[in-house]
Amino acid sequence: MSEFGFHSTTDEVLAGKDLSGKTVFVTGGASGLGQETARAMAARGAHVVIAARSQEKLDTAAKAIRSASGNDDVETIVVDLASLDSVRAAGKEAKERFEKIDILINNAGLMASPLGRTADGFEQQFGTNHLGHFLLTSKLMPLVEKGSDKRIVNLSSRGHHIAPVDFDDPNFETRDYDKWQSYGQSKTANVLFAVGLEDRYADKGIHAYALHPGGIETNLGRHLTDQDRAFLRDRMEQVAKAGGEGWKNTEQGAATTCWAATAEELEGTGGVYCEDCQIAQQDDTSPIGGVRSYALDKGNADRLWELSERLVGEKFGD
Repeated sequence: MSEFGFHSTTDEVLAGKDLSGKTVFVTGGASGLGQETARAMAARGAHVVIAARSQEKLDTAAKAIRSASGNDDVETIVVDLASLDSVRAAGKEAKERFEKIDILINNAGLMASPLGRTADGFEQQFGTNHLGHFLLTSKLMPLVEKGSDKRIVNLSSRGHHIAPVDFDDPNFETRDYDKWQSYGQSKTANVLFAVGLEDRYADKGIHAYALHPGGIETNLGRHLTDQDRAFLRDRMEQVAKAGGEGWKNTEQGAATTCWAATAEELEGTGGVYCEDCQIAQQDDTSPIGGVRSYALDKGNADRLWELSERLVGEKFGD
């Protein structure tokens, strides 16, 4: 379907595209894949808004993006996805400051962190990776509806292969905490959220995508122990033995995000999971790729939507 693949970079994917007049909002935009995505979009003329917890880190990243892209139209907004109050405040501020959002990229995330709780008592990975983005997207939806192209991109991971969402105990209140099970269910939730968004907003011209960026060394792994890194190396070796590819650099890792956000081939289509700048096929056994059926299941997407509304305490779009 796409001319791009595993080795493609952000600049290759966006080559020839004119994003002038487009507003791109990127969470986790102060480092790693988010910063590279923002730089690449800015280099094609987009008005970029990067969001993160630290104003200091945002300022540093914005300066670097402006310098690297030659585009001064880079703004920042503070949001802590682990605090619903912070998310609501950021949503309110965004609606006061920005006229629209053409492309919303839910990029920020935690991986394999020790057991922790968000400000609202949710398990940290599920609360940050999914619930924070669920509420933020809800608050930003009026701006997305005013945009053109109207795409929402959720960064998931092949880690969704590890676990489906445990709807009975998503916050590890009764079961023993396992950081990889937690990570896996949060990444499954990212896919199901895209399915739910597509189901509810496609008739408004808003399309949603989830994706696996690839294996990349970024600060996403800041909580990893030596044992965790050994676990990941073992998984990557299994992927290689099964015929899959290895690690990507940051420019390659952010390429599928940029592709999902702009590819003409995806026009009018959504609710899909992408990897290596392609729509991935449903596969319940392959260790090297594909999307698990439980992550695309409409019934699961509806259950997650209802659960998420109950946990954040409001209907989506309110």
